[in-house]
Amino acid sequence: MLRDASLSAVLAGFVAVVVSYSGTLVIVLAAASAGHLDPARTTSWVWAISLGSGLTCIGLSLRTRMPVITAWSTPGAALLVTSLGAYPYAEAVGAFLISGAVIALIGLTGVFGWLMRQVPAAVVSAMLAGILFGFGTHVFTSLKTAPVIAGSVLLAYLLAKRLLPRYAVLVALAAGVAGSAATSRLHVRLHTVELARPVLTAPEFSLASLVGIAVPLIVATLASQNAPGMAVLSASGYRPGDRLLIGTTGVASTVLAPFGSHAVNLAAITAAICTGPEAHPDPRRRYVAGVSCGACYVLIGAFGSTLVAFFAGLPGELVAAVAGVALFGALAGALAGGLTGAVKEEKDREAALITFLATASGVTLFGIGSAFWGLVFGVAAHLVLSGRRRGRTAGA
Repeated sequence: MLRDASLSAVLAGFVAVVVSYSGTLVIVLAAASAGHLDPARTTSWVWAISLGSGLTCIGLSLRTRMPVITAWSTPGAALLVTSLGAYPYAEAVGAFLISGAVIALIGLTGVFGWLMRQVPAAVVSAMLAGILFGFGTHVFTSLKTAPVIAGSVLLAYLLAKRLLPRYAVLVALAAGVAGSAATSRLHVRLHTVELARPVLTAPEFSLASLVGIAVPLIVATLASQNAPGMAVLSASGYRPGDRLLIGTTGVASTVLAPFGSHAVNLAAITAAICTGPEAHPDPRRRYVAGVSCGACYVLIGAFGSTLVAFFAGLPGELVAAVAGVALFGALAGALAGGLTGAVKEEKDREAALITFLATASGVTLFGIGSAFWGLVFGVAAHLVLSGRRRGRTAGA
């Protein structure tokens, strides 16, 4: 691995972690607050999802030699914001355990992979393009609220892309931090540094928590996280093994559930940061980004809420702008190799377009994110339109 290591790959892993902790962790903390968890259990939750994400990143990236990026389930945490307070915490932990075990079973038996293979490739490509599209536009929407920060990130990225292409994201991040400091938007403070202390909670089980937490958590994690995560790896030219990846993250979720982990799964947005050419021109050496990401997860998780407070001090516009430019390469590849090709094929044109628009809209229905609904609407459109054509052909 030392021979394959590069600064750009290590940086890509670090940027992925910055995006995770500066953005989606807020939803986890909101869910902990809604469930009335004390600081000790909240810290244990952060420790568990960080450790699970870090160890699976490192282990799966080294095992497969692919940049396998994992994270906690963001839509799952969003579901818990509205549901966690309705159940005793021990029953919620029991639901987390059941959810992880079911996902592990679905992954290890190959059921998930079989389901994904039934979805047309054009629909999957369009879903990926839709996911990345919103993050790409964040660079420009941030110009309205923080023109100095977003503008410095974009300008620095373009200049570095011409002069130092492998370090363009690093230069953009440095420029964004400087812009944040110059506009007094950087509020990073570390009062104390202490190791996290995991808290073990004995799980309890009830039908109510199974229906109210476990079932929607399983659906949201598989559809809104693992499906796009597999699509990101495939779109970057890798051949991910669904049994190994989904099964391993499910097992990690199950083992860490008593410490508060609601779900560990494949990442999509942060994965795209590590699987593109910005991480390394050679796809065979990008797995280092996965190891780097995992190491940062473990380090931050070890200190629990201490370093989380550090990331919370970064301006949202800085995180959005850096994530956007880091995803430019992945978005260009998705549009050129996926959506554009799908639209050229008449038989998949409408289905791909519907998938892209539904995914890019960001719509959330029944607590499940737009990536899942993009797949649903796209597959439905494909079935309807294919059936129509077959019927016409038979009639002729």
